[in-house]
Amino acid sequence: MKKESSVIVPEGCEQVLLHACCAPCSSAIVEWLLAHQVTPVIFYFNPNIHPQEEYEIRKNESKRHADSLGIEWIDGDYHHDEWLFAVKGLEHEPERGKRCAECFYHRLFYTARKAQELDIPFFATTLASSRWKDLEQINAAGLKAAEMVNKYPADATLHEPVAFWPQNWRKDGLQERRNTLLKEYNFYNQLYCGCEFSMRK
Repeated sequence: MKKESSVIVPEGCEQVLLHACCAPCSSAIVEWLLAHQVTPVIFYFNPNIHPQEEYEIRKNESKRHADSLGIEWIDGDYHHDEWLFAVKGLEHEPERGKRCAECFYHRLFYTARKAQELDIPFFATTLASSRWKDLEQINAAGLKAAEMVNKYPADATLHEPVAFWPQNWRKDGLQERRNTLLKEYNFYNQLYCGCEFSMRK
């Protein structure tokens, strides 16, 4: 008997704005989406990454991956000062604490806003593929981001709602496939989350 997939495409989802934290984490997800007739548009928005040299390396790897597949890739730009303001007062929080929750919300809020701007009804994030991240925090941030963007659109002419696709992207062999693709593409594989606070021992 064929095992039922635990990765479920939302009804009516033919295209998704995929917030990508890095190429290794997005590779297996993108492959899965394409195999299930969902067109991903990659949105690289990670102003948490420090230093900027590290940000550029991860960004270039993400674009290299998208270009190799011929899929659309969008640069969300680097606004680290704005991110620092968003997490101000949370610098000493532990990993998986309040700072991470705020960081997820900050990035997914802008992802939701970009999805609405592009008229893409669904958005998701590759953050949910990492075993080092708190899945509940990520899903809460994504749902809150969709709620806020739908309630307060950046442009009054934008009325189409956006929905967050909460998904555990570690299931169905995707974690193992990620590791395989990492080697096949010879991706740069970062050793810390991204921000200066996560670099602390």
